[in-house]
Amino acid sequence: AEVISNTTGIPVTRLIEKEQTNLLKLESSLQRRVIGQNEAIREISSAIRRSRTGISDEKRPIGSFIFLGPTGVGKTELAKALAEQMFGEDDALIKIDMSEFMEKHNVSRLVGSPAGYVGYEEGGQLTEKIRRKPYAVVLFDEIEKAHPDVFNMLLQILEDGYLTDAKGKKIDFRNTVIVMTSNVGASEFYQQKEIGFTKETGKKHLEKIQKNIEEKVTANMKKQFKPEFLNRVDKIIVFHALSKPEVKKIVNLQLSRVVKRLAEQKIKLSVTEQAKGFLVEKGYDVENGARPLRRTIQNMIEDPLANGILSGDFGKGDTVSVIKEGESLKLLSLKTKTLAKK
Repeated sequence: AEVISNTTGIPVTRLIEKEQTNLLKLESSLQRRVIGQNEAIREISSAIRRSRTGISDEKRPIGSFIFLGPTGVGKTELAKALAEQMFGEDDALIKIDMSEFMEKHNVSRLVGSPAGYVGYEEGGQLTEKIRRKPYAVVLFDEIEKAHPDVFNMLLQILEDGYLTDAKGKKIDFRNTVIVMTSNVGASEFYQQKEIGFTKETGKKHLEKIQKNIEEKVTANMKKQFKPEFLNRVDKIIVFHALSKPEVKKIVNLQLSRVVKRLAEQKIKLSVTEQAKGFLVEKGYDVENGARPLRRTIQNMIEDPLANGILSGDFGKGDTVSVIKEGESLKLLSLKTKTLAKK
């Protein structure tokens, strides 16, 4: 089974290993990696279970989704988490940037160049990847930027479950999950800033605002894309703007990864609640969502840690405490009493 898995890219061991249990626990597994998008996770998990139990049309991909929402709320991260959970590895995610296929002459690169043209032997950027890795999550990023001819290809994938490459071979997409992201209607989220961060309001009021945004975003989608395309997609999912408690959970999640890496060097890391709150304020903004958080943690914690390790201030057996002091963070080694400021 391992030899077959390595040769074909089909994760045999993953499918053998209690798949029914994995499918039932899909929501909880995804929620550990993607914060604040429980509704989106429920919708995706339901669609995956329908397909895996044979209820959905077997001729089509496992599932097809359009992810809508502002930048930095977890659209790409959910696709990555889904690939890891379903197929056992992060690199089961095949990402295609649609900004590279805005022009008609570039579209053929997806299925390969015609015979006699440069690149014919290389295969298509999409079809060749699926041929080598037939079990995958395929992410078409910023789908609204694609040339109309791309949608003709997508229609065939969504309806028939295969695509014919430049060599005339049928490439099977029935064991893939198709995810398309779009920023169509994202301005609606920026105009309703109170839903995310800048104002504390009641739950019912926030739900009302979110519903209003979803209606406007969906209306924009119908203007942007043809009905025959939208009708073939299993689900259009609108991601929520993140609240302050949700961003703090993301901070905790990212810090836990730093803690894990330091533990390999026998160094413990402790971050105070005040320091975490400071990271939330500095690492989140409405237009970019949680995307700047990683850079903020790198600048304020990882860089001083690296400098401290290289200088000998922090070492094996130390416990490094991160505290807030004024408008900056300080790193204190409880063993050596050394301070590193950022």
